[in-house]
Amino acid sequence: MNSVLWGLWLPLPLIVLWVTPRVYSTWWYMGALGTRVVCDNIPGLVSRQRQLCHKYPEAMQSIGVGAKEWIAECQHQFRHHRWNCITLDRDHSLFGRVMLRSSREAAFVYAISSAGVVFAITRACSQGELGSCSCDPKKKGTSKDNKGMFDWGGCSDNIDYGIRFGKAFVDAKEKKGKDARALMNLHNNRAGRKAVKRFLQLECKCHGVSGSCTLRTCWLAMQDFQKTGNYLRRKYNGAIQVIMNQDGTGFTIANKNFKRPTKNDLVYFENSPDYCVVDREAGSLGTAGRVCNRTSRGMDGCEVMCCGRGYDTTRVMRVTKCECKFHWCCVVRCKECHQMTDVHTCKAPKSIDWVERT
Repeated sequence: MNSVLWGLWLPLPLIVLWVTPRVYSTWWYMGALGTRVVCDNIPGLVSRQRQLCHKYPEAMQSIGVGAKEWIAECQHQFRHHRWNCITLDRDHSLFGRVMLRSSREAAFVYAISSAGVVFAITRACSQGELGSCSCDPKKKGTSKDNKGMFDWGGCSDNIDYGIRFGKAFVDAKEKKGKDARALMNLHNNRAGRKAVKRFLQLECKCHGVSGSCTLRTCWLAMQDFQKTGNYLRRKYNGAIQVIMNQDGTGFTIANKNFKRPTKNDLVYFENSPDYCVVDREAGSLGTAGRVCNRTSRGMDGCEVMCCGRGYDTTRVMRVTKCECKFHWCCVVRCKECHQMTDVHTCKAPKSIDWVERT
């Protein structure tokens, strides 16, 4: 993953004029700075975000570190697709012009970035890294689940604080916009926050003779962030195309055969480009040179990934550890195995019709 992932996070101001999109800096870039967050040097922050940055510097550091995680998760989810959530060096918008389109890819990035903020802040609260929050103070006394009564104990993740902070920070930029894109971003931001809360799980420890569980102590804990990523990826697959209401306060479905979106669904306005070739206006980097799977019929297959252009095959030598044995005590020794492997990469366009669009 390239170093820009550590750039400072700020919600990419895709507050765009519907017909004339502009490139903006974004809080997503906070990932590039990591722990070196300097509030006044973060490009693209609106005044409310800058205020929060100055007031809660530790939270900004957590968000910067969390940026690396949600971008990695985005790239994991789309690793076999033509658009693979690639980030751009020295680009304050992090993802380039592709995010200016109101596509389902933009919907996913806004949702998972918003989820990433909630996850990072909530985790930092539980680990005692933030002075403004701690474990969930509401989880006290006794409660009941399908296994019976239990006592609240341990450290329940303070998800409500994470959601409140995430909403205040991430939505601040979009709330300054009055157009359809800002409304779309706010909807998908909220869907991302709700996705994290969906995977809170009750974890318990048993007390009693021989672990008889006559008494249980329980707490609520977030699950691995990949579960949120998997869930949002499914929402991406089922994202709903919408148009803005005439009064500018909500959405109407573009296709009457589809259901109306709920607060958990992702919404988008524009169809995605095919991402097959370089298209600067669309922000597409094309798939030339991408590795593909010759035997797969899925999205990672050479036919789909290469858009029918064909692929090149290269023989490469790979060195792996093999025949590993445990020796008493306590060393594992392995041999080095050399194996020739075919690597398939998509051909570049040849026809004049595929020339790079500028």
